[in-house]
Amino acid sequence: MNAFRELQRNLFGGSTSNARQFGMIFTLVAIILFFQVRTDGLTLTSGNLIALISQYAYISVLSVGMLMVIVAGHIDLSVGSVAAFTGIVVAKAITEHDVPWPLGILLGLVVGALIGAWQGFWVAYVGVPAFIVTLAGMLLFRGANQYVGNADTVPVPEGFRKIGAGFLPEWGPDTGYNNSTLLLGLIVCLAIIGREMRARQVRRQMEGTQPFPLWISFVRIAVILAVVVFFTLQFGGGRVGTSFPISGIILGVLALVYSFYTRNTPGGRYIYAVGGNSRAAELSGVKLRRVNFFVMMNMSVLAALAGMIFVARSAASGPGDGLGWELDAIAAVFIGGAAVSGGLGTVSGSIVGGLVMAVLSNGLQLIGTGSDMVQIIKGLFLLAAVALDVYNKNQGRFSVIDALTRPLRRDPDPGLPKEAEKVSTPG
Repeated sequence: MNAFRELQRNLFGGSTSNARQFGMIFTLVAIILFFQVRTDGLTLTSGNLIALISQYAYISVLSVGMLMVIVAGHIDLSVGSVAAFTGIVVAKAITEHDVPWPLGILLGLVVGALIGAWQGFWVAYVGVPAFIVTLAGMLLFRGANQYVGNADTVPVPEGFRKIGAGFLPEWGPDTGYNNSTLLLGLIVCLAIIGREMRARQVRRQMEGTQPFPLWISFVRIAVILAVVVFFTLQFGGGRVGTSFPISGIILGVLALVYSFYTRNTPGGRYIYAVGGNSRAAELSGVKLRRVNFFVMMNMSVLAALAGMIFVARSAASGPGDGLGWELDAIAAVFIGGAAVSGGLGTVSGSIVGGLVMAVLSNGLQLIGTGSDMVQIIKGLFLLAAVALDVYNKNQGRFSVIDALTRPLRRDPDPGLPKEAEKVSTPG
């Protein structure tokens, strides 16, 4: 049994955060396989996968920013309204005032930053709870969207649509696949191999630590590469004119940048410190106001970007844009493993949570489920995910996630008392 647990720990990682993350990945795989069977293989077709990324990329963009807000101990209810307001401002600027669409994108980001600065000021420097500030913002910017747009639909030009409805270009010899997508898949594969080799090198350099057997790295790399190759061929082998969506590229870049920021920079660690214990963080020299201001402003900037991606894909901005987006983003973050009380969560977990919600919605639509039942099932799924997290973290009761991921967790130091084990386990 100990040897089996050691094998699992080496294959999947030993920390609690890794266990929770892989537990959600297993859930995602189970949902995909379930709908793959129920839809007679439609879920993993090229056309459906491309549509899945195109349709739900904006929610994952929102979840990246929402993660940082929730980790810091806040909530943002205004992201849908901010996205809608930014979308109508950009659409009218491009269409009616002849602003070039690249400058229109820059204008949208500036609008998002200004809105975020406004809300961040009330939260960080006045002390109004973020729930109240963003609730007011939800009403304010929803009304502003209808006022600026006169409740009309405003189209956007072809060039602007590429950020939401565009695909990687075709070039080079005829391989039967989109060569840009094949190149992207190759880069991802090389990055995975390089990261694994780098991890082994770092582990070897650590004093007193021996790297796990080489064959374990080969198995782990082989499994991940097989998945990457499969999806590369699926995205690259769709109908002519399609490939991996540009919105997916934007999401991938954001995920890499924000993962690095939250894990490897002082600013990112300050956010977790504030969410874990704001008083202790302040006594340690963390500038609470700066952190709170940053997470709120950053959220609005990403909301503006998500709004522009949605408008670009829809080819027009309308009064119904952004409705319910904040709920989908919050659900993705919590399903991805973020703690309700703040201080815990990862960008990759939020992306996985967003994919879970996207695949769930997509699969239910493929099997003909009505929109009313889709909302009911998504709500029950979110409630179950958060309830299991709360039971597992705070109450010590039995949970399915805990039972499934317990073999993946790092064995506690036998020299530590139980109270110290809880504190020392990385989140």
